[in-house]
Amino acid sequence: MKTAYFDCFSGASGDMILGALVDVGMPVEALVEALKTLPADGWKIEARTERRQGIAGTRVEVKTEAEPHTHRRLNDILQLIKESGLNARVQKSAARIFERLAEAEAKAHSVSVEQIHFHEVGALDAVIDVVGAAIAVDALGPDSVCGLSMPSRYSSEGSILDARELAENLGIELKTVQIEDVFSSALGTLDPHFEGYEPGLAEENLQSRIRGLLVMAMSNKFGWLVLTTGNKSELAVGYATIYGDMAGGYAVIKDVPKTLVYELCRYRNARGDGPVIPESVLTKPPSAELRADQTDQDSLPPYDALDPILKAYVEEDRSFEEIVEAGFDEQTVKDIIALVDRNEYKRRQAPPGIKITPRNFGRDRRMPIANRYQPF
Repeated sequence: MKTAYFDCFSGASGDMILGALVDVGMPVEALVEALKTLPADGWKIEARTERRQGIAGTRVEVKTEAEPHTHRRLNDILQLIKESGLNARVQKSAARIFERLAEAEAKAHSVSVEQIHFHEVGALDAVIDVVGAAIAVDALGPDSVCGLSMPSRYSSEGSILDARELAENLGIELKTVQIEDVFSSALGTLDPHFEGYEPGLAEENLQSRIRGLLVMAMSNKFGWLVLTTGNKSELAVGYATIYGDMAGGYAVIKDVPKTLVYELCRYRNARGDGPVIPESVLTKPPSAELRADQTDQDSLPPYDALDPILKAYVEEDRSFEEIVEAGFDEQTVKDIIALVDRNEYKRRQAPPGIKITPRNFGRDRRMPIANRYQPF
């Protein structure tokens, strides 16, 4: 799934949003052609590159002929969208934007949605801005996303089927690259050096690093941006493999705790257009599937017990004693704090990502990589 993240710390005009979407790949010509299907005349779009303080970007302006002081109602705009030649997805998205605007204005003025007269938002240039943004988001959607399934000898049939179902539900391409041959070859190469040692973490992480190698090769070949999969809980305790599943250009959920990941999945599935994420993904025990019958809880507490400890230590800056006094098991708290502190070196090498919590790893919270500090 592709996510467009807008950091609108001081607001964003429709023109600004259109310019951002053009910069990430929406051709201006295609945007104009789609907008021409609206039953509205007297407008044009101008786009040009501007540079301010060393930063370049596209400036998009919607120019309209002087129209009478029109106060369009919500139904007027919805009818305009309905009579267009835009596809159903764009019509639905644009209509929902104006419905949300109408709901907000109705609440602010303590009137019904039917009584709302849009002022600036109802002007033709604003309509073009909103519908244009819906067109661009749709155009940059599923066709621009590719999933990569890289099963190994330990991948369950259920996980492979879940990946296929998810890709089908999202409408994205799914490529399958088997890693067994590469994994077997690497084990053979390392066998003389590993002789006399039991298989363990090195062999498990080797699979993840092979996947990192292959996904970055795809990125180099096709110019793709690789999205990493590690969440905040995993990055906190080191359960993301450096040079493996941490390899990539953007970490979308690096500040999202594991339990919140599940909540977001269920929220997405509860939306009106139906479930997207297979239910089995949300109900089976979490596992990296790097050895037979592996689960995360082989060496970690359940995430609903782990995440509150992490929140207390990382986000609330509470001490070991305070966390134990809050009712958590003393040895578990010691183990988790030790994992968090020990894995700072990994987090320093992680790609950037979105901040959603009061304190994220990196800018908000740093520990010296080499230190002998122990809070207990």
